Amino acid sequence: MASFRRLLPLCSSLRQGTRFSFSGVYERFGANVCGYSKFTSSVHTVSKFEEKIKRAEADASEDNDDIDNIRREFDAAKRSFLEIPEALKAMPKTNPEGIYVNRGLRLDLIQVYGFDYDFTLAHYSANLQSLIYDLAKEHMVKEFKYPEVCMSFKYDPSFPIRGLYYDREHGCLLKLDFFGSIEEEGCFYGRHQLSEEEIVEIYGTRHIGRDQARRLVGLMDFFCFSEACLIADMVQYFVDAKLEFDACYIYEDVNNAIQHVHHSGLMHRGILSDPHRYLVKNGQLLRFLRMLKEKGKKLFLLTNSPYYFVDGGMQFMLEDSTGNSGSWKELFDVVIAKANKPGFYTSEHPFRCYDTEKDTLAFTKVDTFLKNKIYYHGSLKSFLQITKWKGPEVIYFGDHLFSDLRGPSKAGWRTAAIIHELEDEIRIQNEDRYRFEQAKFHILQELLGRLHAVIPSSKRSEAYKLLMGELNEERQKARSMMKRMFNTSFGATFLTDKGQESAFAYHIHQYADVYTSKPENFLFFSPETWLHAPCDIKIMPHHVKIPSSLFKTSRCSSMP
Repeated sequence: MASFRRLLPLCSSLRQGTRFSFSGVYERFGANVCGYSKFTSSVHTVSKFEEKIKRAEADASEDNDDIDNIRREFDAAKRSFLEIPEALKAMPKTNPEGIYVNRGLRLDLIQVYGFDYDFTLAHYSANLQSLIYDLAKEHMVKEFKYPEVCMSFKYDPSFPIRGLYYDREHGCLLKLDFFGSIEEEGCFYGRHQLSEEEIVEIYGTRHIGRDQARRLVGLMDFFCFSEACLIADMVQYFVDAKLEFDACYIYEDVNNAIQHVHHSGLMHRGILSDPHRYLVKNGQLLRFLRMLKEKGKKLFLLTNSPYYFVDGGMQFMLEDSTGNSGSWKELFDVVIAKANKPGFYTSEHPFRCYDTEKDTLAFTKVDTFLKNKIYYHGSLKSFLQITKWKGPEVIYFGDHLFSDLRGPSKAGWRTAAIIHELEDEIRIQNEDRYRFEQAKFHILQELLGRLHAVIPSSKRSEAYKLLMGELNEERQKARSMMKRMFNTSFGATFLTDKGQESAFAYHIHQYADVYTSKPENFLFFSPETWLHAPCDIKIMPHHVKIPSSLFKTSRCSSMP
């Protein structure tokens, strides 16, 4: 534009100079009017420059107007942020104990209810993760010869969430969004949170490609909390000690130690030795199971845990409600332990009848299931052949997305995911302060989008840069506030810091027809209920999107 402005004196002199006579020019130069043509061409060129100048000045004025308008809206929004709008307070709350529907489910067509045990029928206290962590840590020191100093490590309940991924090549714990991108503040190397620049340096981009995804392992089950914490602590130890290590070995050792804690019975014996510390009594569960039986439904228990552990836990949890604590088995038509899920769904292993008194397996072929008998191993194929239960009339409840839900969903069963964290997350989302920050975030996001859209990168003035910086700063504050309400390290289980769905939410959406925090929430619904997926929800039914329009009235009234 400066070069255009330097032409202005020339334009002015040309407009105000001597008038030329065409005839005089013709007489002087004869029939050759070439000089005049060149002159008129120059005049036209200057005129075009003038037009460009005017357009540039008009564009600059328009850009400044856009910036000023966005600035005024931003200032008005900040004034409205001083208090929570009444409209937001009046918004309906989401039920923490609700049943949320991904795919419509007619309960009147469901004749068979199946259940996993751990974290589905059995409710555990927060103490369980510390027990698993300590037992696995001890195994790594004693059996895998990890340094003795590792025995001083303590489980940190504030660090992990369900649904993280571990990168076996780079040693990072990742939280991914619905589309497979690393969350901006969701990447930890040990206990160190990586910056966006560090993430890009390692991965090239925040999006995880197909090849990179092959080296990721998902931490999805009830062991995942202690497992993620122990992985991070071990990585941090090697980093602090400046020792070389292979990130894959860390995962293999931690995972093997966790599996040992489970399969060896260490965890089971630890829980049963002090059930009051680890198990939660649950009379509502018994009400739910009895209600199903009264309605003529068939019930089965399908778990990877051994019978003695299930029996001890069920007796403890239901003893105050059943009177005769051993009667829990009468509620189930089939009880299968040590099922070896997810292999159960694809293998052809035979069932074995388990003798509870002798702790032995019978050698006779199982071709029918008897009440009050316990069965081990088996396969889905044999299960369906024996029971004659058809896929669509069966619903299975479980907490593990891959071991409990993926197999049944592919086999045609209906599926219900049990996610205990759901209640706490919904309660937080119901709070006015969370909804307030979410609405603020959406307003700032809208203003940033408009600012990016109206101002080309070649015309970004100081006023633009200043406004952009302020908007980004306020947006980051809102994001951080929302994140800290859930988990200071990784935020919410179902949501990213931007309020979008996480990769864990994607898997719930993919494999669960319905999801809820515990099976007994179905007590609030008749077995003849039709559960419909909401037509106005894009992805996860329990998420409430707080519209920025809640601030519109106060924002507009505050504008000069």
